[in-house]
Amino acid sequence: MDFDYSPKTKELQGKLQTFMDDYIYPAEAAWHAEIAANTANGKRWTPLQLIEGLKLKAQAVGLWNLFLPVDSAAASGYQGAGLTNQEYAPLAEIMGHVMWSSEVFNCSAPDTGNMETIARYGSAENKARWLKPLLEGKIRSGFAMTEPEVASSDATNIQTRIERQGDDYVINGRKWWTSGAGDPRCAVLITMGKTDPQAERHAQQSMVLVPTQTPGVTVLRPLHVMGYDDAPHGHMEVLFENVRVPVTNILLGEGRGFEIAQGRLGPGRIHHCMRLIGLAERALELMCKRTLVRVTFGKPIAAQTVTQERIAEARCKIDMARLLTLKAAWMMDVAGNKFAKNEIAMIKVVAPSMACQVIDWAIQAHGGAGMCDDFPLAYSYVNARTLRFADGPDEVHRNAIAKMELRKYATKVW
Repeated sequence: MDFDYSPKTKELQGKLQTFMDDYIYPAEAAWHAEIAANTANGKRWTPLQLIEGLKLKAQAVGLWNLFLPVDSAAASGYQGAGLTNQEYAPLAEIMGHVMWSSEVFNCSAPDTGNMETIARYGSAENKARWLKPLLEGKIRSGFAMTEPEVASSDATNIQTRIERQGDDYVINGRKWWTSGAGDPRCAVLITMGKTDPQAERHAQQSMVLVPTQTPGVTVLRPLHVMGYDDAPHGHMEVLFENVRVPVTNILLGEGRGFEIAQGRLGPGRIHHCMRLIGLAERALELMCKRTLVRVTFGKPIAAQTVTQERIAEARCKIDMARLLTLKAAWMMDVAGNKFAKNEIAMIKVVAPSMACQVIDWAIQAHGGAGMCDDFPLAYSYVNARTLRFADGPDEVHRNAIAKMELRKYATKVW
């Protein structure tokens, strides 16, 4: 593979970095201040005006819908940046330096995955109703898959029922960790459930589009992530009680939910992993700056051998994770998600663990300051740790990697 970025990517990198320097980094304190003010006024779940204003600036300079790959853009009938996964990856890394910044460019999860899903698998009617306003940033969306009653790391365990009754589907079930479902802008949920429990194990599930205002959809509570509620986006537990939607809201067809889930998660993992690499890069930067100016036992912390070892190890880990993620993105572009499934599984294991380790070292170097919100490290660690579950737990991906590796030698040994 060619390790250099395309001229188009380099141009966008420059524009995006300038935008981050001019508008995002200077706004970090204001972001915290607006959330604090909304909380004090009883409006914690109110969308931030800061971000809405920055969105207009991003659109004005063409930094909008950068995530939308060439094939999805063609399928959607709407314009995106027209980038490949490999071209978008370094842009996601830049956004990852500030965790909330991706929303400014309409490139944040779960909307990116949902937009690709509707673009690839939705009807023309569904694209007009949901995809167009999502691409314009007028609404947001959620992905309702994980359930509290079963181990959802095995997607075939999903118990939510989607039963056809005439021209409607009736949905009953309980979901949780449905990110963004409490946001007043969240207008639609892509919901996974079983349409035929008697079918073959991977053909029982389907996905349907459920408008959030449909009777029977109830947001039960926001879930806290190691003490953070991630307002105003949040992660919700949602109840579906006799929720009725038209059969035209199904994506791709009955029994195709597992197939959609596999296709949806490939690009999303590239996005997550590259944002994590950006997060780790910032942690390393903060660690270097802090240790150069703080003195312990008569010399800068940076002069301590253990600090130098950690900085060196962090540099190695970040660069290795980046190269593996770019390789996975390149393979997806060249031959598709299925061809790159081993690399996709590997980056899901490597990138979050790497970020957790680098951020942990940075926290240690900051002493007590690393544990509070004076620096972004504690919150960064929580997000990195969460992503070891978000696209499937490490154990599932390691099992898949091991099986593929063993398969190479099975016939030779036995």
